[in-house]
Amino acid sequence: MTDHRRTLALTAVLSALLVVSTVAAPMASARPAHEIPVAEVAAADLAQPNAEGWTAVPASDVPLSSAPSSVPNADDTSVETVDVQAARTDQRLYVRLQWQDATRDVNANGTRAFADAVAVQFPANTSSRPPIAMGGPDNRVNVWYWSGATGTQELLAGGAGSTTAFESPTVAANASHAGTGGNATWTVVYSRPLDASGQNRTDLRTDGDLDVAFAVWNGSNAERSGQKAVSEWHYYPFGGGPQGPPYETLLWTVAGVAIVAVVGVTSFGIYRTRGVE
Repeated sequence: MTDHRRTLALTAVLSALLVVSTVAAPMASARPAHEIPVAEVAAADLAQPNAEGWTAVPASDVPLSSAPSSVPNADDTSVETVDVQAARTDQRLYVRLQWQDATRDVNANGTRAFADAVAVQFPANTSSRPPIAMGGPDNRVNVWYWSGATGTQELLAGGAGSTTAFESPTVAANASHAGTGGNATWTVVYSRPLDASGQNRTDLRTDGDLDVAFAVWNGSNAERSGQKAVSEWHYYPFGGGPQGPPYETLLWTVAGVAIVAVVGVTSFGIYRTRGVE
């Protein structure tokens, strides 16, 4: 094999290795996407939606999309994002959700009247991730549900249509609707003791990652039941974990370095080839 062919072969091998490293390196060292930070606080009065302590808690903008469902108009949902904050003391977990909604719908008594609502979903058994659509028969979920018409419920579900309420609920919620027109927002704060006992109730005392998902219903858009806007699974990093940049950021950074390296190696190979010729 001539020298210039050896150079070109070496260039191809190095380029392939750089492309592989572009994908493998971030997976090995970056924290994954879908992380929602949790503020660890010594003590706080965060139960109210407008409590001053929430200004110091980081927020995540969680995208929503229409839930896959066989109910009529299931793909007709109007809420595209929900702002999520979380804080944990040594006794309670607080979850604050905020989303834009121009109308305050709290009446569900009429034939065409539906209330605004929001829900937080956790695995009942934190050792594995349940199906996103209300869990499954062998892998159930806890749902913290708030409706403008009925208030707060703590639910257990093992698949669509299997929802039951806990006999002794431990979840509390407070809600407020503020603003006018397109700037109006709902803000709902859930809280629950970390050590709440009970079969099939999510253990919040974990030091690992805790999966969490969200759903929002807009009553004025006739959203109810399976017609809702939902998130993918996200997670709360109760165990701390790596604090580097998100996966996507690190991926593009490494990709940029790899591209520059490939160009440099290729240019050198062309130069050597021309020199041999």
